[in-house]
Amino acid sequence: MKLIIAVIKPFKLEEVRSALTDLGYQGITVTEVKGYGRQKGHTEIYRGAEYAVSFLPKIKIEVVVASGEVDKAIAAISKAAKTGQIGDGKIFVSPIEHTVRIRTGEVDDNAL
Repeated sequence: MKLIIAVIKPFKLEEVRSALTDLGYQGITVTEVKGYGRQKGHTEIYRGAEYAVSFLPKIKIEVVVASGEVDKAIAAISKAAKTGQIGDGKIFVSPIEHTVRIRTGEVDDNAL
């Protein structure tokens, strides 16, 4: 099993959720986060004063998939989240050693 963490633009959340649901992934975790990459924030003007916004709003999506389905999930996330502009986000993949469904006691792949 693998944990896929995707950091995307907030307005792309529904498209990514839909793409993952269409592939049959039922459980995802979504967190509102702030950060920056190469875009390094931007400046805004508020009441006539200019100030720097260093951390931009992002959405972090976490989904656990079977090891054989990682490429399919990454392709779906990438296609749904891509705008072609700087700040589209990143996808990280990590191994998951053990999973337990609390309600039933099912473990590993059965717990997905």
